[in-house]
Amino acid sequence: MTSQRFDTLCIGNAICDVFAHVEEDFLVHEKLVKGSMRLIDTEEAVRLYGKMGQTTRISGGSAGNTAAGVAVLGGGSAYFGKVAEDELGGAFRHDMRGIGVHFETPVLVDGPPTARSMILITPDGERTMNTYLGACVELSEKDIDADTVAASAITYMEGYLWDPPAAKAAFLKAAEIAHANGRKVSLTLSDSFCVDRYRSEFLGLLRDGTVDLLFANEHELKALYETADLDTAITAVREDCATTALTLGAHGAMAISREETVRVPAAAVTDVVDLTGAGDLFASGFLLGQARNYDFTTSAELGCLCAAEVIAHVGARPERSLKQLAEQQGFAL
Repeated sequence: MTSQRFDTLCIGNAICDVFAHVEEDFLVHEKLVKGSMRLIDTEEAVRLYGKMGQTTRISGGSAGNTAAGVAVLGGGSAYFGKVAEDELGGAFRHDMRGIGVHFETPVLVDGPPTARSMILITPDGERTMNTYLGACVELSEKDIDADTVAASAITYMEGYLWDPPAAKAAFLKAAEIAHANGRKVSLTLSDSFCVDRYRSEFLGLLRDGTVDLLFANEHELKALYETADLDTAITAVREDCATTALTLGAHGAMAISREETVRVPAAAVTDVVDLTGAGDLFASGFLLGQARNYDFTTSAELGCLCAAEVIAHVGARPERSLKQLAEQQGFAL
């Protein structure tokens, strides 16, 4: 079997977040619904970007945030995601590699530009998101490097990638390679709307053993089993999946298997600034814990600690050393 180089390999939409502070009138003029998220095309992306004024750019994407979190924890982290050969694509590659993530996915040439989410922040702190998917949906089987998959303890994919057929095929190829090398495969459900679109396929991935470790929040898990009762959903997923990591917001998190269930409280946060990325960074901590054979309690506590750091500031990437923070809290990394 290939020797392990990485604790995790994350596969997802490579998206640059572009932030701008705007007044309420800007949203009215653009006919945007405050607090909403909409998908936009290339023409609208270019037009809106030109009107945003001064901006701040942060590399993002759900699985990209998770990969970054693992690296900042001091773990071995790899990432597959598609960016274009343009300015934002170069910045995304620079950010990922600079933070310590192994990111060698070939860039897209002669195709749509790098994906970006243009996030308009009004004075009340509310965010209105305009997302252009661009190059990221071009990820395909040819971007799956078998050696990297084989060398990763856990391959983790975001549910958002289940939309493009080519990306779906890429994940299934990666899962096959991972299992052939004795590795684990993980999936995050991403959001309830994603679950509603692909419920039967996601359940199939759990029940046929393609997915060993599932990540979900309580809303996504209830959506998966079409129930309003969380206990009913937990009972169902216990039978369907080997391990489930369930986030419960301010109430902490749970880890569920057929043999045991543990629950841990949320880590203390003095001031909650921005909830963006909380689930992504929880996954960073839990994945690293599982990759290193920590027990459920330690893995979930590490996940909650990472989530607490990222919600204390704007943006979904950690701003301080998670490794140092974890070691100060008694984690042996």
